Amino acid sequence: MTVADFIRDLPDIPRIITALAEWLACLVCILPVRRREIAGGWKFAAISGAFLAVQCAFMVITDGFEGVAWNLCMATAALLMFCYIRVCTETTRNNAICCCCTAFIASEFAASFEWQIWCYAYDFLELRQRGWWILTLILVYAIVFFVIWQLSRTISVMDDEFSVTPGETVMTAVASVLIFAVSNLGFLPVSVPFAGRDSLEIFNMRTLVDLGGLAILYAYQSQWKSTHIQRELETIQTILNSQYEQYKQAQRAVDLINYRYHDLKNHIIALRGDGSDSQRNEYLDKLENEIHDYEAMNKTGNQVLDTLLTSKNLRCMQHKIDMTCVIDGKLFDSMDVMDICSIFGNALDNAIECELKIKDYGKRMIHVDAFSERSFLIIRFENYYEGEIRFERGLPVTSKIEKSLHGYGLKSLRYTVHKYKGEVQIDARDNWFSLRILIPLEVEKTSFEQNA
Repeated sequence: MTVADFIRDLPDIPRIITALAEWLACLVCILPVRRREIAGGWKFAAISGAFLAVQCAFMVITDGFEGVAWNLCMATAALLMFCYIRVCTETTRNNAICCCCTAFIASEFAASFEWQIWCYAYDFLELRQRGWWILTLILVYAIVFFVIWQLSRTISVMDDEFSVTPGETVMTAVASVLIFAVSNLGFLPVSVPFAGRDSLEIFNMRTLVDLGGLAILYAYQSQWKSTHIQRELETIQTILNSQYEQYKQAQRAVDLINYRYHDLKNHIIALRGDGSDSQRNEYLDKLENEIHDYEAMNKTGNQVLDTLLTSKNLRCMQHKIDMTCVIDGKLFDSMDVMDICSIFGNALDNAIECELKIKDYGKRMIHVDAFSERSFLIIRFENYYEGEIRFERGLPVTSKIEKSLHGYGLKSLRYTVHKYKGEVQIDARDNWFSLRILIPLEVEKTSFEQNA
């Protein structure tokens, strides 16, 4: 066969190569994100192996299909990729669709590029042994999917805290279909406009269009993510400012209450000195006990915490919620006021909101403690709950009507904790909801602006 004949009759990509590329594209998208419990450890390896076998078998069985049947086969292959992603990850349906679309175009590019490289090596470099083909496959796929893996780590739409909107999902799907369609225009009959005249031209167009389309998808997703992150940071900053304003209002209210408390206490002392009537003393005792509830009831050693906890405790008393605190306030002396408000304000607001749903007043309980252990500051919020709590991407699923703002309180809390190199752990079992925060004491705080 002459060079011209080879160029004209460049063989089509073996379906096994395409199947392997599709599987690898999904794999590099799955690895950077949180996996389901059913897909952890060796189970993930077993599931991945099963999907690889299914993908390869399907592509080999359907080899030779043309026209509409071929298009249906490619759609089915994309559906299998989507199922693989959904089974293995905790991501949402929209996020999985976008990831699948990107992975599909990436696999098309990888397979086309690898086959072009091999065909060039086969004819022009005369490397025709099977070993050279396997080596070419390994090298090209290793380079391509390493780059895609790096992109998935930084631009992935499957991030735990990133939610793709339905509109963005539709745009991604439409763009992927158009990229796939344009990349395969060369396979149309030569009488059709834009059709390729020889195999090399067809493959060149396919590879370049897939590469360009992949770049567009990643650029589009990067822009989404930047917009979402900016919007989320603005919302979190608003929440932080709101928590701080609540603290200042609470401080003024508590100062006034303490002033009134001491004033009334002095009046009671004076009244006691005027006589010894038993009924009057009984009344005064009752009055003193009632106003005692409004004294700053939390003495942690940190003024900000005392004010904030007293404010939340007053709200708990109003709704018959039993709130207990055991806190070493000195551990928070170096922490920014807004950060203290963010952590304790958001955590207690969520706990109080949960307790208000409990009809039995005797079960409305919140416990807070903060202490140091092994060079860590440990903050623990526990509250009783009834019913079932479902989690999605590490956060409890809300039952509120306004779901668009759900989770920003906890996101704000988690964002604040991460400023101090800490971690947040959320658990719910035996009717007790637990939010646990671990912050290394030796790590100095990083400013909000630096982390933003």
